[in-house]
Amino acid sequence: MATVEQVRAAALRLPRTEEHLIRDRVKFRVGRIVYLALSPDETTLGFAFPREERAALLAAEPDRYLPPVPSDERYNWLRLRLAAFDEAELTEIVEEAWRMAVPKKLAASVLMPVGPTLAELRAAAEVFAGYGAVDTGWERWAAETAPAADLADPAHRAALHRWLNSWGCRIRYPRPGEPDLMADGLAGWWQRHAAALPAVSLLKLTDQQIDRLADAYAELQALPVGPTRTLGPTAAAKALYALRPTAVMPWDAAIAKRLHGARDGAAFARHLRCGRAWAGAVLAESGLTEQRLPAELGRGSVPLAKVLDDYLYVTITAAG
Repeated sequence: MATVEQVRAAALRLPRTEEHLIRDRVKFRVGRIVYLALSPDETTLGFAFPREERAALLAAEPDRYLPPVPSDERYNWLRLRLAAFDEAELTEIVEEAWRMAVPKKLAASVLMPVGPTLAELRAAAEVFAGYGAVDTGWERWAAETAPAADLADPAHRAALHRWLNSWGCRIRYPRPGEPDLMADGLAGWWQRHAAALPAVSLLKLTDQQIDRLADAYAELQALPVGPTRTLGPTAAAKALYALRPTAVMPWDAAIAKRLHGARDGAAFARHLRCGRAWAGAVLAESGLTEQRLPAELGRGSVPLAKVLDDYLYVTITAAG
């Protein structure tokens, strides 16, 4: 059974939320927008909810949800019986209601996006595999850098440049007589960060390891690769994936914008935390290991981190 104190705790941890007592009712709002309101007897909770989805939810779970009072029917609003919910369910409802009251960029910076179900991951994997020869570049990179990538090796730095361009990064190759800014920059970056890059799976990343990857990403994306260009956020994320494929879920501009509203180091850390949580959820649903699940989805040549990225590409980038 959810309690008023749990409502209060869930709401007040969210940015910009204020608690007010208005006409004997406790309400939580952002600015002038109320997104939660307790009934006077504190047995029901009104909350922001899409009006177009209200009827379906009321029909599906009439014992848990209540329609708005008549004066609130024109709003995006619904009510629930606190006794019918546990704390985890309540927290999710509070967060989704708050999301409706704040700018999308703020919501993305605070709340973890919902990850795919196993069925959704499978469907996306089938679509991605249908693009044709999707792993050719990856297989070439892996062969050229076997048994492990080492950017202290000039040949591996050149291979990374070619692989990034095969993924559409369009990084110019130096002309004859020009310094190779990318190769030189990668050599220095590798010397500073290689020892700290975790060689573990996405699921097993610790918060400290995620922070290290985010620091490495932030420096890498600012690396000069030409007279007027840096490596950039997309290529930096892909490069980190190439170097630590089991640990890093990459992104592109569309994915970063949709999920996180930013492409800096802090956003990349959030992205990896999302990947870690999503990996745990789909593995729990499937009952398989992190090594076996990609093969079961028809993507046996890549790690789960890439399968999750495939899902994001299909559902965000390719969907426009």
